[in-house]
Amino acid sequence: MSDKGRRDFCIECRKETEYYLKKKDIVKTIRDKEYTFAITVAVCAECGEEMSIPGLIDKNVQEIDDQYRAAEGLVSMDDIERLMKIYKIGKAPLSLALGFGEVTIPRYLEGQIPSKEYSDVIKAALSSPTFMKQKLMENRGKLTDAAYRKAFTAAESIGSLFSVSDKMLGVIAYIFDELGEVTPLMLQKLLYFIQGVYSALYGRSLFEEDCKACAHGPVYPEVYDLFRDFKYNPVDDARFALLGGTEDVLIETEKRVVNRVVNTFGMYSGKVLEKITHNEDPWMEASKGYGDSISSSELLSKERIMKYYIRINEKYGIDTDEGLRAYIHDMIDKAS
Repeated sequence: MSDKGRRDFCIECRKETEYYLKKKDIVKTIRDKEYTFAITVAVCAECGEEMSIPGLIDKNVQEIDDQYRAAEGLVSMDDIERLMKIYKIGKAPLSLALGFGEVTIPRYLEGQIPSKEYSDVIKAALSSPTFMKQKLMENRGKLTDAAYRKAFTAAESIGSLFSVSDKMLGVIAYIFDELGEVTPLMLQKLLYFIQGVYSALYGRSLFEEDCKACAHGPVYPEVYDLFRDFKYNPVDDARFALLGGTEDVLIETEKRVVNRVVNTFGMYSGKVLEKITHNEDPWMEASKGYGDSISSSELLSKERIMKYYIRINEKYGIDTDEGLRAYIHDMIDKAS
């Protein structure tokens, strides 16, 4: 947002002047430990001195709070609100379900900073429906029957929804971290390319899920089922928070391949990626007689994908971005 037109009273100039906003580093000591925070300040466009404008102190407090929590690995208030939405549970019942005092979560939502121990419990519940079910069962006697049943049913539903492998979840989380918004069509194709490139370079599959050849190219049915239930953009769905941190299951070689595919194939739309797969041997061989639905599509075996990409690696050298870009360019020309 442009700063042009913003005006307030400058005590140095003794008049109303224009000002602009900029970031400034400050050092604060919290619990005997020094932190550097980047806060927003207003600067007079005429004299260059800082100005006090309405709402800026509140903004600085929020900036410091957010940065402190990030530095210490503590959950945010947004994280807690997501947890309540995911498990359809109120703040006081959530406190009891997690084994805290009844007013703990309400206080956190008012701005009190949680301890590392309690924050880790909340994070575990946010990332694992299994952990949440365990906490609900441990503390069932503290909850009303209605609150317990509602939260437990939500945990079971989400647990079955997120039934894909840890590696697959890690790759999906990594893709969203790198690209932000990703369409379902694009996501499916990127997963296929990642599996192909990784298996060609390392002689084994990155994730265990099988791929199928359907009308729109390679599809992982489990991933299709996962995101079909998300009624909005996945990143905007509270349940997407369950993917948080899952990318940590990936080792460096796996992250390298995901980055390479994102930096090359990820520059194109899902429709362009679909055209590329339609001109690759694995899909063309497996799709003879495919139907319009996933259930009638043919298996696109991991072995077939690996063999194809081994040949592509021999020709293009897909262990580099340049090699992948050359391959993509040729395949786009072939599809046009």
